[in-house]
Amino acid sequence: MKKLITILVSIALWSAHASAQESTPPTGDASAEAKPFSAEELEQLVAPIALYPDSVISQVLMAASYPLDVVSADRWIKGQKPPLEGDALAKALEKQTWDPSVKSLINFPAVLGHMSEKLDWTVKLGDAVLASEKDVLDATQRLRKRAKEAGNLETGEEQTVTAEGEVIVIEPTNTEVIYIPTYNPTVVYGTWPYPTYPPTYYYPPHYVYPPTPCAFVTGVAIGLAWGYAWGGCGWHSGHVDIDINRNINVNNNINRNKYKTGTGGKGNWKHNPSNRKGVRYRDNKTANRYGKQAGPSSRNKSSQAYRGRSTANNRASTTGNRSTARTPSTTNRRTTPKASTQRSSRSNSAFKNSQSRSRTTSQSNRGRSSRSRARSGGGRRGGGRRGR
Repeated sequence: MKKLITILVSIALWSAHASAQESTPPTGDASAEAKPFSAEELEQLVAPIALYPDSVISQVLMAASYPLDVVSADRWIKGQKPPLEGDALAKALEKQTWDPSVKSLINFPAVLGHMSEKLDWTVKLGDAVLASEKDVLDATQRLRKRAKEAGNLETGEEQTVTAEGEVIVIEPTNTEVIYIPTYNPTVVYGTWPYPTYPPTYYYPPHYVYPPTPCAFVTGVAIGLAWGYAWGGCGWHSGHVDIDINRNINVNNNINRNKYKTGTGGKGNWKHNPSNRKGVRYRDNKTANRYGKQAGPSSRNKSSQAYRGRSTANNRASTTGNRSTARTPSTTNRRTTPKASTQRSSRSNSAFKNSQSRSRTTSQSNRGRSSRSRARSGGGRRGGGRRGR
């Protein structure tokens, strides 16, 4: 059953990845790169999460690059009846092979569920993060400034909003409880400046937005899963940063040694291609960086041929193959006994197929003859049945 789920999820991911890359222009050059994300596209992508606390948005950005993990974790947590808690949850999470950022979102099942449901959005966001973390973080800051200018981003009981130069930081007011804001992206940022790129809706169509531009649902108390949340937003450096000793007081049962990076467990986040679990990358540049395959957006020659847009070379190659097939060489005719046996087997198979076609033709002829006699008077009984 687990293998079947993995296959179904992989198919869904391939479809989502193809859908997310529809804007990439086709090309016959296998080395061509996908079109870079524009500023408008990036703001469209981060609009649903730009007002999340920094500690949460950093987890979402990293987790989006592991879509298969996201879907698997979402299905796993929904399947726990009754829900796991305490030591049982800590032990169960340590056994999972998901990326730490994905494990951390177990603490926010609604966020994880939305990422799983909106898989095309998740895939595209992950692609954007892998292409340029800085551009994604800059787009997030632009939206925060618009929300603040519109009067929809303020310090309150749930969150603290501070300005560090040109950077707006959002942190929980109570470090023990994190609130996720609920808002309509078409309203909270004021008038949306890009009609061609309307903000992505993160919530299902039937979701009822609050009467105010931005509201908060019940806060989420920090749980054991949050012990894996050692990512942060390096707004000034343009990178998601890592400190594996973050939240060590939340869950000290995690083997952090296997996640060490940089100096003393601190440094810039580095995408782990093994946690990608076979999901293809958006373009050749990204794929080459991680030693993996590019996704359908690369539009290489094989996909061109599959779509019926084969090149002249492909046609020439096909013609040559047909010519070779019709004209076997003299060397091939002098076969070894084994090759002769294979040819004999094919001949017998062809003969059987010929006999089968002959019988089918004969039966078809008898059928036509029978129907002809029925129409000429020999089939009045059949006609009577049709009359009734």
